[in-house]
Amino acid sequence: MKVTVVGAGNVGATCADVLAYRQLADEVVLLDIKEGLSEGKGLDMLQTATLLGFGTKITASTNDYSKTAGSDVVLITSGIPRKPGMTREELIGINAGIVKSVTENLIRYSPNAIVIVISNPMDTMTYLALKSSGLPKNRIIGMGGILDSARFKTYLSLALNASQHDIEGVVIGGHGDTTMIPLTRLATYKGVPVSQFLSAEQLKQVAADTMVGGATLTKLIGTSAWYAPGAAGALLVESIVRDQKRVFPCCVVLDGEYGQKDICLGVPVVIGRNGWEKIIDFQLNAEEQELFNKSAEAVRSMNSVLSTLSL
Repeated sequence: MKVTVVGAGNVGATCADVLAYRQLADEVVLLDIKEGLSEGKGLDMLQTATLLGFGTKITASTNDYSKTAGSDVVLITSGIPRKPGMTREELIGINAGIVKSVTENLIRYSPNAIVIVISNPMDTMTYLALKSSGLPKNRIIGMGGILDSARFKTYLSLALNASQHDIEGVVIGGHGDTTMIPLTRLATYKGVPVSQFLSAEQLKQVAADTMVGGATLTKLIGTSAWYAPGAAGALLVESIVRDQKRVFPCCVVLDGEYGQKDICLGVPVVIGRNGWEKIIDFQLNAEEQELFNKSAEAVRSMNSVLSTLSL
């Protein structure tokens, strides 16, 4: 099994590190456009092998896509990170060209790969990867919902003063501060609705904190987060390479599901060796469906920017 990570910045390097440490592939390839960056980080990771007890082969290269040939899964993290005060929409003009070029180069050498998009704005970049690659829809996946759900469960655990491992919580919709939808109605603590433990006001605050989870970290550390995003990408890879059939909220193309078409948006899907295999219908209530429709409208607005670019 061979997995490639394009982009050796904080998110990409963290993802590659987790992949190698957890031995989720025989070989992990780390690629970046900046001279020496991937080689340096790859060598640093390799030097932890005897310390941490893993045997994954780590290959690093500056912009040599031939090293990625035959990859089973590829992750795209390239592009500039979101800076304080910058919206995901403002990233489109810069990152669209990068993601399109990276996708085309990856598919040239690994035509059978499953493509995972992490680059922001993630919903729009996933849509771009789908349209520019020509790959079957099940092989294009945006990662964002897994990260948003991890943040949701973290804030729920803090409010409940409980272990995150005993909490189930899912975020659907767009991967943006105003487009994501934490499904508080469906969140549970050991199978019991969290609404039995938290007041409506507390749940509203948890949802609000979740929605600005990325912006909160950007404000605190001056750039986008990387530990949780990198780990989320690796978790998605694990379900693919080990054919675990886990249900994750991921950004996939919709064709009537959840009332939407021709858009990539976060919904619960079964993830296995073939990529995303089935969309799960959560039977949203009227309020949740309205929020989902508004999220779709906002993402479509971002997607419309693509038609104005020379790609």
